[in-house]
Amino acid sequence: MSARWETEGLQTVGIVCLVFMFLKLMHLLGLIDITETDSSDSDLELSQVRHQPEGLDQLQTQTKFTKKELQSLYRGFKTECPSGLVDEETFKMIYSQFFPQGDATTYAHFLFNAFDLDRNGSIRFEDFVIGLSVLLRGTVTEKLNWAFNLYDINKDGYITKEEMLLIMQSIYDMMGRYTYPMVKDEAPSEHVEKFFQKMDRNRDGVVTIDEFIETCQKDENIMSSMQLFENVI
Repeated sequence: MSARWETEGLQTVGIVCLVFMFLKLMHLLGLIDITETDSSDSDLELSQVRHQPEGLDQLQTQTKFTKKELQSLYRGFKTECPSGLVDEETFKMIYSQFFPQGDATTYAHFLFNAFDLDRNGSIRFEDFVIGLSVLLRGTVTEKLNWAFNLYDINKDGYITKEEMLLIMQSIYDMMGRYTYPMVKDEAPSEHVEKFFQKMDRNRDGVVTIDEFIETCQKDENIMSSMQLFENVI
């Protein structure tokens, strides 16, 4: 990582980091090596796991993946997660493997909560593919909504400075030791202030989804970063 990582806008760092780390997770789980599958495969081979995902046809309507892509994604998921579920500790362990000299647990916690759609403490295959579909093939608005949901820790519809500082600090804890030169201790707070100067358009101390989307759509760096992985699978 270069010093540029320290000086770029917080929102670009957050979005790129979000997508990059999710793709790393997908690669580890074997979920982004799409290969042709035999059409005779059963409907996601539902009978072989304890948690049975929704039917293939329903998942096709909820995502932008083809039937063969969903079958291949599920095959990789089932291999690594035979129970059909990923709990938070497993999620954290996966992330920690990529950052042995950093601490990825807090960021992994926030990201896990963004994927745990029904808030039951585990991520299902459906949660994975719906999130992956948004991040890779969703519209700009869909991607920005997903990112906002990550930053809105308590899910009250607003991003506060306290929430953004927690997210930013977790990113620095995870990646900061890999930057050169080393980031300053005050860097997360400085990025939060820059974020709010740009995003908090009415200066009421919080960022709404409308402010977030409107500002991001006018930022060329953010728009470019959101196109990076559209053709990964």
